[in-house]
Amino acid sequence: MTKEVLVSISGLQFAEGVDNDSVEVITSGEYYRKNGKHYVIYDEVTEGTDELTKNIIKLWEDCLDITKRGVTNVHIMFEKHKKNVTYYYTPFGSILLGIDATRIEVTETEDEISALIDYALEMNYEHVADCTVTIRITSKDAGDFRL
Repeated sequence: MTKEVLVSISGLQFAEGVDNDSVEVITSGEYYRKNGKHYVIYDEVTEGTDELTKNIIKLWEDCLDITKRGVTNVHIMFEKHKKNVTYYYTPFGSILLGIDATRIEVTETEDEISALIDYALEMNYEHVADCTVTIRITSKDAGDFRL
C-alpha cells in the first residue's frame, strides 16, 4: 500500500418510520501502518463553512477507531460485540452517542483495505438506527485510483 490513497466511506441507516438515509464520502488521504494497525488521515470540508475537520481512522482486527478534530469533534470506537459511548461535539452542542458494533469484517490485499461495519446507533440513550458503514482504502498505485 502506498502513502497516497483514495478513501471511500459509504453508510446506510435503517430507522423505523423513516426513509433509509445513505451518505458517501470520497476523498484523498494518507496511509501508514504502525504496530500492526492501519492508519488513514484525511481532511473533510464541512458544508456551509470553509473550515476543515481532520479525520484519523485506525483499523485493526475487530476494531475501528475514528477521531475527528475541527468543526466537529469526536472519538468513536467500534469494537465487535462491545458497546462504546462517547460525546459528539458540534457547533450546535454535544450529543451522547452509543455505538454497539455487531459485525466488523476487514479484508486486505496489496493495494486495498476494505472494512464492513454493522452497528446499532443510540443518541442520548435512545436507539435511533441500525447502520452499515463500508470503508474502502485504495492505493494510489492501484489501476483504478481516481477522485
